[in-house]
Amino acid sequence: MTHSKKQRLLFICTHNSARSQMAEGLLRAKFGALYDVSSAGNDPNGVKPHAKLVLKEINIDISGQRSKNLNEFLDEKFDIVVTFCDSVRESCPFFPGSRIVHKGFQDPSVVRSTEDEKLAAFRKSRDEIDDWIKKYFTSQ
Repeated sequence: MTHSKKQRLLFICTHNSARSQMAEGLLRAKFGALYDVSSAGNDPNGVKPHAKLVLKEINIDISGQRSKNLNEFLDEKFDIVVTFCDSVRESCPFFPGSRIVHKGFQDPSVVRSTEDEKLAAFRKSRDEIDDWIKKYFTSQ
């Protein structure tokens, strides 16, 4: 019986605090047997509590994840690098041999209003990222 090697994947967004963190948790939960997944940003500033909360609502625990700087991964090889925001796409370091995928999602952490509206924004991002992951990674 042959075991194929997991593909290495890196999700990137500016602060590595919301979208890329949720994507890392979602992909690991749904396709962790196929992908070795990480996330990073060029200006990491901690995992947003709302990101942890909305994933916990669907029984995915990302409390052990941390915000990481892209510099931690510059010498590593990835099969796929996914950028989530235009600013990162423009400043993304070159990962030789990687397939680069850009998928823009609204940044839920920019919502500055009531707690309910913030949670609604994070849930919307979670659901959009989850739908995209299901579609994209089942077609690979």
